[in-house]
Amino acid sequence: MKDSETIHVACFSAQEYDKAVFERALNGAGTCAENSAESSYSRAVTITYFTHGLAASTARLCDGYDVVIAFVNDDIGAETIKALAQCKVKHIALRCAGFNNVDIKTAHDYGIQVSRVPAYSPETVAEHTLALILTLNRQTHKAYNRVREGNFALNGLLGFTLHNKTVGVVGTGKIGCSVIRILNGFGCRVLCYDPYENQEARDLGAQYVDLDTLFAESTIVSLHCPLNESSHHMINSESLHKMQNGVMLINTSRGGLVDDKAIIDGLKSKKIGYLGLDVYERESELFFTDHSQDIIQDDNFQRLTTFPNVLITGHQGFFTAEALNEIAHVTIDNIINNNNIVEI
Repeated sequence: MKDSETIHVACFSAQEYDKAVFERALNGAGTCAENSAESSYSRAVTITYFTHGLAASTARLCDGYDVVIAFVNDDIGAETIKALAQCKVKHIALRCAGFNNVDIKTAHDYGIQVSRVPAYSPETVAEHTLALILTLNRQTHKAYNRVREGNFALNGLLGFTLHNKTVGVVGTGKIGCSVIRILNGFGCRVLCYDPYENQEARDLGAQYVDLDTLFAESTIVSLHCPLNESSHHMINSESLHKMQNGVMLINTSRGGLVDDKAIIDGLKSKKIGYLGLDVYERESELFFTDHSQDIIQDDNFQRLTTFPNVLITGHQGFFTAEALNEIAHVTIDNIINNNNIVEI
């Protein structure tokens, strides 16, 4: 493709806010994110937006497009990639950090590049993590509803002081370190685990320990790690058994890190005292869509919503103006300059 040619892009799972932020990014041309070249682009980019997700059945719409922009819950397995290759798509640009929903090897075999947004405003997800912790602890969601109904009783709203509590942070990348930084402000003792230790976490005062120690000593366990073969269902019956009774468990990372059947049992036995989720293993069937008039068929999800000590948000941890802006700029920069390519 010559520099003067237009790059035709199909964007899937696109909401109105996605369209707005991408169009602003396109109009902003050379002011991309921190790792992009500040120069005007010699190639125009045009984006067509599809509200439905990318899957094998919808990939056929990509005939005539050079690039597809996909999101975290799109199905980009082998069959989807084969269909994209038949449409002569050359680049899958993920507007998210994770790529566990992409068959990277098949994409490589078909000569299709896969790029991602490796880091965007880590404070965004970190702050949502603390919002879940504080809401669950101090019952502010329940207090809000009570006061609106004229009920000022405090029974059932008892929380605990975060100061001096031990918090276990699993995963010490950019988001994990941002969480540690915030927890320091609350005066927490922070334990952390990551197979690749980060000096920044140590500099922030966190102590690296093995997972068993982290589980045993932490009042709160917060997950901030990628989903892969080794981390899949890392929170299960066995790992829950190692935790304190009444532990607070927070997951703002990937739904597949948690075995939902095990955490339902943990809630019923009161091993888990508080559960905050911004992700869910089968969220692709639910999240980012209005199902208020539907009968939700996922029995495990429905069971989770019945517990009074469970708080679920619909994968909104990334959802701030700053993060969306950065995601759009980096994604467009990846398309034009082939940055942040995922290797096998």
